[in-house]
Amino acid sequence: MTDEKTIGTHDGSFHCDEALGCYLLQNTRAFAGCKIVRTRDADALAKCGVVIDVGAEYDASKLRFDHHQKGFEETFGVGGFTRTKLSSAGLVYKHFGKEIVATKIEKSVDDPVTERLYLKMYKTFVEAVDGVDNGVTQYEVSEGTEPRYENNTSLSSRVGRLNPNWNEPVTAERQMEQFLKAVALTGKEFDEELKYLANVWLPGRKPVEEAIAKREEVDKSGKIIKLEQYCPWKDHLYEVEKESGLDSEEKRVEFVLFEDESAKKWRVSTVPIASGSFDKRKGLKKEWAGLRDQDLSEKSGIPGCVFVHNGLFIGGNDTYEGALEMARVSLEAKD
Repeated sequence: MTDEKTIGTHDGSFHCDEALGCYLLQNTRAFAGCKIVRTRDADALAKCGVVIDVGAEYDASKLRFDHHQKGFEETFGVGGFTRTKLSSAGLVYKHFGKEIVATKIEKSVDDPVTERLYLKMYKTFVEAVDGVDNGVTQYEVSEGTEPRYENNTSLSSRVGRLNPNWNEPVTAERQMEQFLKAVALTGKEFDEELKYLANVWLPGRKPVEEAIAKREEVDKSGKIIKLEQYCPWKDHLYEVEKESGLDSEEKRVEFVLFEDESAKKWRVSTVPIASGSFDKRKGLKKEWAGLRDQDLSEKSGIPGCVFVHNGLFIGGNDTYEGALEMARVSLEAKD
């Protein structure tokens, strides 16, 4: 007889993907608050209402979500996410994520805001869990070289450290105690990320839309925009450009102006080729690299200059007019 209110997963050492998957399932209508059973016994798993990360079977209609079996190549699919093979967390999120997001932000599953946050949460949170669990390299590394640094602070690393240590007694009770801590940890961080995206990141889209609509009022080239208020703008810029047909090299935005409210100064930022990259579409003028204050003003011929970063991706000026002129001169520079 099947216990439809039971989540089954494997016992022994645990990982981030099944911990997060269990949390996600416990936040669905079907499995809200249900018990977790950790076992590899096939008969016991057969009695569970849903099984994840064990059983060598992926069949959503039967609520079986494993990814270890030969031939499994499922990806998220929607939103262009087709490169990273799913873990058990990704499988659960693919089938239940929209319902979970909708419930937490108090919207319907059909609301465009739900769809946007559903996709964004996969990109910024769940995909990394999938990638780590499946051994997908985040960056290509040439043969014979090593990564520049280790990252042992990721969610997957912290979940891994919750496993009982090799040099201490291990019991099923101790493993379950630590696994439930992992479920709580992954759930807390999932909720915090969603809250940030819904309340901080997403509202930043409107100022970017308004700035792009007024871009030719800032500069006739249309390649410089002014944010009336600083906000998380990069992802929104790329999306709005694409939706508006402005993502070609001839039409795309090259510089973004905004006020640093704490310093009461204006900033001129370049636009990265992708969010998180230091490679930029077009840099500030090369001759300004590392200069500050009067030296920079004299070199550029623009009053009120504050600085230009050595990497040429951001600079500052006392006034909006000065920052705009820095952007204009850089836009026209041949380098």
